[in-house]
Amino acid sequence: MEMNPADRRIKDRYEALCLRVRLTERGFFGRQKAQTDVQCLDINRYGMAALSPRPIPAGSRLLLDFSGKYISESRVAARIVSSHPFRTGYRLSIQFSYCQERRRYSRDVDNALSRIEGFYNQLAS
Repeated sequence: MEMNPADRRIKDRYEALCLRVRLTERGFFGRQKAQTDVQCLDINRYGMAALSPRPIPAGSRLLLDFSGKYISESRVAARIVSSHPFRTGYRLSIQFSYCQERRRYSRDVDNALSRIEGFYNQLAS
C-alpha cells in the first residue's frame, strides 16, 4: 500500500457505521456542555470520523460514549481535529486524547479502543 503524504493517519481505520456514539462537549473547568448523537463513519485506536447534525469547532474537547454489539465504553476523552460540511451534516475528524501526550496515556482506554478497533477490523475481513 502506497502512503499518501497528505494523510495524517498512522493506522488504517475501519468502517463502523453501526457503532453508536454520544458526544459530549467539555467546557472550561471540565463542565459539560451540549450532547449530540453522531454516526461513526470509521474508527481505529487513535481516532475516528463521525457524521454530526451540527458543526463542532476544531479544538473542541469531548467525552465520547460508545455502544454497539458487544461494545460499551464511556467517557473517552477526545478532541475535534476538523469539521467540514458532509452529506446531510458535518464530518468530524476526532483524535482520542490518551494518545496525544504521554501524561494522558491510559492502558484501560487503549485496551478498550483496541478491542473496538479489532471488532470492526474483523468485520471488514
